[in-house]
Parts: sequence; structure tokens; C-alpha cells
Amino acid sequence: MSTDVTPQDKEQPEELFEHYRFEADKGQNPLRVDKFLSNFLEGTSRNRIQIAAKAGSIRVNEKPVKVNYKVKGGDIIQVVFPHAPREIKLIAQDIPVPIVYRDEDVIVVNKPAGLVVHPGYGNYSGTLVNALLYVMQNLPMGSADERPGLVHRLDKNTSGIMVAAGTELAMAHLAQQFFDRTTQRQYVAIVWGDVKEDEGTITGHVGRSLKNRKVMSVYPEGEFGKHAVTHYKVLERFGYVTVVACKLETGRTHQIRVHMKYLGHPLFNDIEYGGDRILKGTSFTKYKQFIANCFETCPRHALHAKTLGFTHPSTKEFMEFDSEIPEDMSAIIEKFRTYTHNR
Repeated sequence: MSTDVTPQDKEQPEELFEHYRFEADKGQNPLRVDKFLSNFLEGTSRNRIQIAAKAGSIRVNEKPVKVNYKVKGGDIIQVVFPHAPREIKLIAQDIPVPIVYRDEDVIVVNKPAGLVVHPGYGNYSGTLVNALLYVMQNLPMGSADERPGLVHRLDKNTSGIMVAAGTELAMAHLAQQFFDRTTQRQYVAIVWGDVKEDEGTITGHVGRSLKNRKVMSVYPEGEFGKHAVTHYKVLERFGYVTVVACKLETGRTHQIRVHMKYLGHPLFNDIEYGGDRILKGTSFTKYKQFIANCFETCPRHALHAKTLGFTHPSTKEFMEFDSEIPEDMSAIIEKFRTYTHNR
């Protein structure tokens, strides 16, 4: 038995799921796939496996199978689960979060900048999860998991559209879509400098920096990190900064932020990636004061998850949700329009 067990929430921290891969021995006697997986996934309940099968998340030789499929020698078995639970106590809190859409299966929200998505060690309040628990008390995995209903996330200071699941089956469906990269995500960012090409693709492995583990780096030769692809398109140019739309093909931690820095255009006011100082323009006092005012207007990195598209877990209808660029970023764009027009 060869195994490739890769918890994807560690490899792709913006996408909260686990992926396991097994290859059955040549001499494997026919065995139901749910029993087969139970033998090798210690601590995983049969119910969790059955929900994964119902969601189409158990695949043998790349094809979805039912729980009664008989595993044979040489079969390649793969399964995707939403993130596994931890035994912690969460509380529901009435935290204002704009709800874009809601039904029994999913809830789509427009996360404001500054809101942490899920609790971390020693900090189990004031997050999007606490807000979701207040609105939907029966989120899958309940209070035993610090990420109930979540299959992806955004950075604290990134605003925009997110989806959460209302049932275990919906959570399994959504996790599979994020794993298969069939969701559609588009972001809008303000970046330093005049981006040369009107559109392009940034390809480069993304992984923890070898110098500072709190940030990510791009490894173009693929020696470290994980494969990452970002497509971008220029929306508006101001010389000093450029407004770009970014479409994610993969979902690595800080992907857009680190890819745009790698391209030579860090996000405006991105403290962790060097965008919180003047990188384009003059040193004249008037301009320096203008930039300082812009930083004060948008006191976070200028990145917004504008659209999200996914297939509804129950209706199988493809749904796409859009959002307006938030006021702080819109104000920056208007400031640069005025400043460049008057020069």
C-alpha cells in the first residue's frame, strides 16, 4: 500500500480542506471503498466518509464512486474532506457582516476589512465564524471546530465575497470545488507603479520565506513552495499606481500580494510586502503628503475579493456573486484620478 496523505489546509491555507490519496496493493481483495478508507484514515467516522461519497468527493481512478464500490488491486483512491474539527469552545456573537445571499445550504457574505475569518489559539471571539454562528446556529461541525462551515478564507485586511456552508453535505461539495479549482474568483487590487502589460499571468511557486516565516516568497524555479498561478488585467492606470483585476487559478496564502510584489508592483499600503512606503513618484513634500493622506484613507493593503462563483451544492446551478469596491479603496482611486488630472 502506497499513500500520499496531504492535508491541503496546510499546503493551501486559503482553502480549508484535506486531500488523501491511496494506491491499493496489486493483491487487494475486493473491499467496499468506505471500509477501505476506514482502515487507513484513523479517527475518521464512517458517516464522514459516506457524506464525502454523496458529495462526489471519493474518486477511484479519477472517477466519483459510491460507498459500495469495491476497491481492487492497483486502484488509485482519492478523497477530499472539509477541514477536520478540533475540540474547542466557540460562541455566537452579533457581529455586523453584510449577507449577500443565504439559503439552507450556503451563506455568502461580504467580509469587511479588519475582520479575522476564524479564531486562532487563545483568541476565540470577534471573528467571522462567531458572526456566522449567530446567524446560522447549526453550521456543520458545530462548536467542536474553530472553522465551522468554512472551506476557504481571506486575510484579515482583505475585504470581499466569501461563501460558507450550512450543512455537512454542502461543505463537502464546496470543499471539492475548491480542490478541483472549479470556483471562479476575481479580486481588485491597487498596486504600486505602472504595470507594463495590459494583462498577463504570473506563475511561480509560493511558500514561506526562508528569511521571515511570517510572509511568503515566490520560488520561480519551484525549489520550494507550491505551484501558484495568478492572471491579471489592468483596469485603470494613474502612473504612480495601477488598478488591476486578479483572477486566481490556485489559492495559496498571500498569493496575489506576493505575486504582485514578485512582478515589481507591491499592493498599495501592504505593510508585510513593502507597499507601505513611496515606491513610485517624487520626493516633493506635496506628493509625500498626498500619499500619507492616501495611506490614512485606506489603512490596509488595497485588495478586495470582488466576485465569487461556485456550483450550488443542491440545485447544481452555477451561482456568481459580485460586490462593490469598498469605500476606502474607491476613495484612493478617486484621489489618484484627481491628483493625476491636476498635474
